[in-house]
Amino acid sequence: MLQFIKEGTVIPFMKIKGIVEICCLALVVLSIVSMAMKGLNWGLDFTGGIVIETKYSKAMDLDEVRDAYANNGIVGVAQHFGSTRDVMIRVAPQEGLNQQIVADKVMQAAHTLDPEATLSRSEYVGPSVGEELVQSGILAIVVSLIAILAYIAFRFEWRMATGAVISLAYDVIIVMGVFSFWQIEYDLTVLAAVLTVVGYSLNDKIVVFDRIRENASRLPRDMTMDHLFDVSITQTLSRTIITSGTTLITVISLLLFGGTLIHGFALALTVGIVFGTFSSIYVASTWALLLKIERRNLLPMKIEKKETDGMESLD
Repeated sequence: MLQFIKEGTVIPFMKIKGIVEICCLALVVLSIVSMAMKGLNWGLDFTGGIVIETKYSKAMDLDEVRDAYANNGIVGVAQHFGSTRDVMIRVAPQEGLNQQIVADKVMQAAHTLDPEATLSRSEYVGPSVGEELVQSGILAIVVSLIAILAYIAFRFEWRMATGAVISLAYDVIIVMGVFSFWQIEYDLTVLAAVLTVVGYSLNDKIVVFDRIRENASRLPRDMTMDHLFDVSITQTLSRTIITSGTTLITVISLLLFGGTLIHGFALALTVGIVFGTFSSIYVASTWALLLKIERRNLLPMKIEKKETDGMESLD
């Protein structure tokens, strides 16, 4: 594998673990304060709203359609579905706008673009459905974190499991804090991105923990735990740079060129991968050390076999 770090080099990551942890905690607190004061800008998937689908006789440019709808007083999320001749717009609940009024205004705008345009579907999604999606989304994140805690505790050690879950919670809170602070729409695609970040970040942490456990048996016994963690993280750093770097290239491409429809999804992945990589190096390992993990906690248990003389007594 391509190596970015010269063999034998050990980067003293744990030397500044206290300062980094304070900075991370500050970011988490700021994210929580932002969510408490400003809340999240929930998308129509969660708030409910009116869905209007229109069929045109020719391929339509979405920017042109959005402008036409906006000029007629209808602002929402417009996208193609099925083909470039089919356009769907989702409009948030507004005072004075019911389903029939929205449908009429959409069709008036559509006929200015294409006289042969027809209404395919008009539907109202109530807020109760959105509330159920919010609860399901929160439940999905909580259940995944609990399952991860159990898995890492079984495979490694409970202190490492605790550090991993805390760092994953950091990742989720930071992503949601970014969306809250800048009031970027939080829809189902963003929720999917958050769950993807949890899985991606977990994989990174498993690689680091696996190397730490391997080095606990291989490296000199008089080496401190801080230095053991430094050696292990440095050894996996090249792999982390390659994996995160190539993933970021793809995600940033989606962010820049993917359009408004997946902008939130790509932004959540970008923030999550950057902070998730950082938390794999510092947050997860730092919490394991703060919980006083020792080398003996990482060594495999020795099973002593009782010797027998090979004779059996018969009654």
